[in-house]
Amino acid sequence: MRTILLNNLRKIIKANKHYYTVHAQEQMALRHIRNAEVAEAILGERTEIIEEYPQDKYSPSCLIYGVTGKERALHVQSNYQGVIITTYEPDLNKWHDDMKTRRR
Repeated sequence: MRTILLNNLRKIIKANKHYYTVHAQEQMALRHIRNAEVAEAILGERTEIIEEYPQDKYSPSCLIYGVTGKERALHVQSNYQGVIITTYEPDLNKWHDDMKTRRR
């Protein structure tokens, strides 16, 4: 199921039909994350959905791990309609070295 969801999201990104919440735009500005990097992280070969949030506040969403062309690891939270909710570089105080598994 995750593969299907990710493939659908990739189609949205490739068609440039995605958009960003105000929160995502603010966080991207603070964290110096460019739109192109978000697209690279979602479209890349090492991309995977690492968490799903079916009960998210407005609509089901997921957390995606991906890597940009310059090897920058990013987490991107998106709903399945292509709304980017937020994005950030994983903090190793909160994530294990694989950057896909939360520290408990």
